[in-house]
Amino acid sequence: MFVDSHCHLDMLKLDRHDGSLARALDAARARGVEHFLCVSVETEKFSDLCAIADQHADVSLSIGVHPCHTDAHAPSVTELLKLAQHPRVVAIGETGLDYFHDASTREQQQALFSTHIEVARQTAKPLIIHTRSSRDDVLAQMRREGAERAVMHCFTEDWATAEAALDLGYYISISGIVTFNKALELKEVAKRIPLDRLLIETDAPYLAPTPNRGKPNEPAYLPDTAAHIAELRGLSVEALAEATTENFKRLFGLKSLSPLVLAPRSMAD
Repeated sequence: MFVDSHCHLDMLKLDRHDGSLARALDAARARGVEHFLCVSVETEKFSDLCAIADQHADVSLSIGVHPCHTDAHAPSVTELLKLAQHPRVVAIGETGLDYFHDASTREQQQALFSTHIEVARQTAKPLIIHTRSSRDDVLAQMRREGAERAVMHCFTEDWATAEAALDLGYYISISGIVTFNKALELKEVAKRIPLDRLLIETDAPYLAPTPNRGKPNEPAYLPDTAAHIAELRGLSVEALAEATTENFKRLFGLKSLSPLVLAPRSMAD
């Protein structure tokens, strides 16, 4: 089975499913995708994510504010801690720094990032990290503020950055970008990530993999990314699916996925 470790189910383009999220998820399940982590980008929309999780037992959630959303409400540590108590929340984020889209807000982004790191520390939940034109600052802030558990989502950086993240104990998630013909550096990174630190994701509705590149992305396309990575690594798709699913469970502290069962975890873990 596959796990889509990062998708935005509230943003999916559902035309090909007659406007039905349930049908979109069924299409993914039919291809072996059996769990979905629906990732938060604004606290104001968290109730929409909760409604999705209430309707689908195989959906877990994160809570956080994307670094490109500095115009949205910036929650306090106390606010995020309260929202993180929802029983389906397994992660904090997505958070991080993005200087590509708006470098003028870097101080706001760094302050917001600090809030998320503190919430992750207090809840013992991992961080979902977004980085764009900011890799040095992201890793430096995580080191400085003691971010212990994290996944570098939709990774597109070089091997030196991957190695630095791995040295800090973090996981790396690969999206459909790896299937693009010109993504040669990322293909090499995907080959070298230790198998026990690798996750896969769609980031749907963005970044659909080949053969659906250019179309709205959705969880049903995750096996296409998995097949490409498996081929790069000389693995069977089944072996890659098993490894990345176990990695997901380990990182996010889950004993089982459907229904969602949290594993015991101390604050020191």
